[in-house]
Amino acid sequence: MKTELSEIDAPNFTDDYIADIKNILSSAQRQSYRAVNSVMIHAYWLVGWRIVEQEQHGEKRANYGEKIIANLSKALNGQMNGGMSIAQLKNCRQFYLAFPDIQIGYTLCSQLSWSHLRLIMRLDTEKERNYYIEEAKQGAWSVRELERNIHTDMFHRVVQNQISDKENSLPVKQNVESHLKDPYILEFLGIKVDKPLSEKKLESAIITHLEKFLLELGKGFSFIERQMHIKTETQDFYIDLVFYNYLLKCFVLIDLKRGTLKHQDIGQMDMYVRMFDSLKKGDDDNPTIGIIFCADKDESIVKYSVMNESEQIFASKYRTILPSEEELRAELDRNRRYLESKMNMEH
Repeated sequence: MKTELSEIDAPNFTDDYIADIKNILSSAQRQSYRAVNSVMIHAYWLVGWRIVEQEQHGEKRANYGEKIIANLSKALNGQMNGGMSIAQLKNCRQFYLAFPDIQIGYTLCSQLSWSHLRLIMRLDTEKERNYYIEEAKQGAWSVRELERNIHTDMFHRVVQNQISDKENSLPVKQNVESHLKDPYILEFLGIKVDKPLSEKKLESAIITHLEKFLLELGKGFSFIERQMHIKTETQDFYIDLVFYNYLLKCFVLIDLKRGTLKHQDIGQMDMYVRMFDSLKKGDDDNPTIGIIFCADKDESIVKYSVMNESEQIFASKYRTILPSEEELRAELDRNRRYLESKMNMEH
């Protein structure tokens, strides 16, 4: 007797079995995309090399360079499906000019997408390009995250703190500063500037957008607790935000201030840090770091307070809207001059 197919019981697949099959297919799709991405980026590099080295004879902009691009685009469009637009060929040329070393070109093919590289290759200096390449790789940034971090000038907000001394070694405070930014750009919180900003509202917005806040904080930060309760023999205290940085191997306390930094804020953070070291820090942890997030700060307050000598207390501005390029550059220049003058005084 012939058994009908409909009479056969359907197999009872387990969730693990289905998950394994999905993982196999997803992995194959990712590998396929990476392979295609790698091949195409390498091809773009080679096209850029041919344009610059063979047609422009190594010149960044030959007198007839734009004509070469236009004629090449016209020829390709007439002889191959899809062709190459003038903009695409200019990108190929720019890619080669930004990364003329073929070994670097090969390496980038397998690590970043073409959309990432189109943003990075337009940056002014090799140091800046290398910074965003490494951060994008290590942080697995999406193209949107990379674009946002370039737009907010993350490179200069970080490197302004990386001023080494004459022996090219970093004291404890400078090592910590190299992991911090000033200012922090928090436009993703969605806070309207025309409404009063309370510290409680700022804290709640940060918790709501915690993943983006961690990305803005930088490398190595993990969230521990909000309004952490610390109890002494006589009083109760609550710390706004507590994080741990596994690179610095220490707890990081953040106190949120809606206005300008005051000396009372510094004294309060100094107390928090001392209490935390005494009551919460583990034996294997480095000394606790305290950061005061303020809307503005007077450098004279910093200079003539315990913050100036402390290796554990810092103050950074925050911005809840994206500043213009000119505003951000001016602020970074002010911070840079202050840090350089401070280093000169110490030496």
